[in-house]
Order: sequence, then C-alpha cells, then structure tokens
Amino acid sequence: MTSYPEFTLAAIQAAPVYFDREASTDKACSLIEQAARKGADFAAFGETWLPGYPFFWPYPLHSALWNQAAAAYLASGVEIPSPTTDRLCEAARKAGIDVAIGLVELDTRTQGTVYCTLLFIGREGVILGRHRKLKPTLAERMFWGQGDGVGLTAYQRPYGRISGLSCGEHTMLLPAYALMAQGTQIHVAAWPFSRHVSETNPVMGLLLSRAFAVQGSCFVIAVCNLLEAEDVPEPYRDLVNERSVGVDEAEGGSSIIAPGGRVIARAPANEETILTASVSLEAVLQSKSVIDVGGHYSRPDVLQLHVNPRPLEPLVERALSDSSDPFAGGNESEKET
Repeated sequence: MTSYPEFTLAAIQAAPVYFDREASTDKACSLIEQAARKGADFAAFGETWLPGYPFFWPYPLHSALWNQAAAAYLASGVEIPSPTTDRLCEAARKAGIDVAIGLVELDTRTQGTVYCTLLFIGREGVILGRHRKLKPTLAERMFWGQGDGVGLTAYQRPYGRISGLSCGEHTMLLPAYALMAQGTQIHVAAWPFSRHVSETNPVMGLLLSRAFAVQGSCFVIAVCNLLEAEDVPEPYRDLVNERSVGVDEAEGGSSIIAPGGRVIARAPANEETILTASVSLEAVLQSKSVIDVGGHYSRPDVLQLHVNPRPLEPLVERALSDSSDPFAGGNESEKET
C-alpha cells in the first residue's frame, strides 16, 4: 500500500497593527510561532496583512484625514528584502514552518508605490518568491501598482507544491490556470476581511476559493484578516466603516478546502484564531487522476497560455557602449567609457 504522510495547513485569521510595520511584524512573528506549536507545516496570512489593507479608501478623497492616512500607509510599506522580511524569515526558520504572508510591498526604486504582495518564505529561513497582485480591484488602484508575472509560480516543498493569489485575482482565469498547470497542490487564496469569504457576500470569495479547489484539484487555504475600530490607531478610527468590518459569526470566516471543493475547516467570522487541518496528498492525487487541467485534461494543440515571467521595469538604463540605444550620443570613444 502507498503511504501518504500527513501535514498540517494553517489559516492565520488575525488583525495586524494597522499603519505600524514594526508592531505588525512583532505580531506576525508571534503568530508564526503559535502556528508551529499547533503543528502547522504551512501557515498563511490574508491579503496585505502586514501592515494592513487600505480599509479607508471609501472615505471622501483628499480630505485632510484621508491624505494623512494615505501618506502613513505608504510610509509603512515593506521592502523586499529588508530588516522586516529578515525578521519574518528568521521566525519561519525558528518555527520550522513555511509561511505565506500578504504584504504592502514598497517599490524600492521610486519609494512612491506599493504593491499587494504575497511573500512566500521557506522553513529554511529564505524567501522562496513573491507574487504581486496583477490587477488591483476598484479603488485599490489608488494605492497599489500593477503586478507582474514573476510570482506566478508554484513552489515545491517537502510535503507538496504551494502557490497563491490575492482576492479578485481568483476571478481571472488565466493566472489560476498558470498555477494549476504547474501542478499546485496547496493554494493560498488571500482575502481582506471575513465578509469577503462569507456565504452571502456578493464578492463570492468562498465560492471562488472552492472553485479553485475543484478546478485545480488541490487544497485551498482561504484566509482573511480582521478589522474593528479598536484595531486602528487614532485618529484613523473614524475611517473604519461597514464596508471593512466582519460579518455575523454564523456565516464563518477563513476556511480550509479540500480538492473537490468541500470545506473541511471553518473559523468563526470575527474571532482571532489559527485554523488548522491535517491532510495528505492522497486526496490531491485522487482528484488530479480525474481532472488535471494543466495535464491530461488540457488541449495544448488547441489552447495555450503564454506567460511573461520578467519583472516590469519602467526605467531601463543602457550602457553608453550599447549601440542599440537610439538615444546614445557622442563619438565612439565616449560610448566605450
């Protein structure tokens, strides 16, 4: 008989310390340790958990308070790599688990743009990769830049192959297919708040997460953040509104979903908790034997997906000696210097 070792998945449903990168990092490291104590092999946080989703965007734009919040949000962004990511890597190494955490990633070149990023960290204490949300949704575009194809990657770990997307990306068929075609076995569906993964929300986050589990024949960790007015420092509490807070407890929050779409673990909607489930790859292999959309259940002779895996670079600097540069001036000796 074939043996299928068990491993444990964890959805970390918690509130960050909004607008506070250092305090949020402290809390993230503590939660990583707690997840390890609960036996987790792979733990996931929600969308832009560190240091928080821009919950204030529905507020009237360019008021004095809104402008102050927007500046503070940008100032709290996380560079990759940085002392912040070093601390997260060290926490993962000490705990001995893999981590996927949503970051407000600061553009290291311009210092004026942030991205909705999922950062993947290995239990060895190293960054496996990052995925920037390809298309921010609605007013998120006021805060986040567009992502690229660098992070459309499934990472091989000892227990299985992991991947992740953020929120509305799960309505985009092609990014999901790119990961499924790489054989993802455990997928992180990162959402902002519990209302996004409730049974009744029109965003249909739970439905989309379950659909990914069906189409990808994989486990899905559908994980969300928490937000109440008391989670936000003064003076920004006035910006918290009904669009951002949670839902009725009965509707549920973060979930762990099996291949085929069955919810096998569900957290209360507004409770800070670490949800876990022990699983094995047997269910994944059973499901993929029937439907493997990037393998035997595909028709590459009819339909193919082409992915640009290069980072988007608005500024390309060329050496003076590069004769292909149409803007290169001066004589040959100048080009050679």
